[in-house]
Amino acid sequence: MPHPVVHFEVIGRDGAKLQAFYRDAFDWAIDASNPMNYGLVDTGGDGGIAGGIASGDEPQATFYVSVDDPAATLEKIKGLGGKVVQDVTVIPGMVTMALFEDPEGNRIGIVASEPPPAE
Repeated sequence: MPHPVVHFEVIGRDGAKLQAFYRDAFDWAIDASNPMNYGLVDTGGDGGIAGGIASGDEPQATFYVSVDDPAATLEKIKGLGGKVVQDVTVIPGMVTMALFEDPEGNRIGIVASEPPPAE
């Protein structure tokens, strides 16, 4: 598969409560010891897709697709009838990402296949 799904995200109004729910429901290892309290889900190397569980204004579940060039991919998506929700955003040392809606309104993320350098 040239552009695999590489990350999922579950967002809700109470990130800590959601983290506890998914940890207890599926025995997931979730580490939120970072400044954003973003709960990173560790697959433990047993396959599966890594993810995150966090707080946000609106409940949603999103999956992220790995691409070589997020800006070019957003242009292609716009040409196919998609809508940019969040333009390309770089979090130094972590991820380059963007969000779009498909023609039916499903929110999907894209991430650069290579992480950006730390500042």
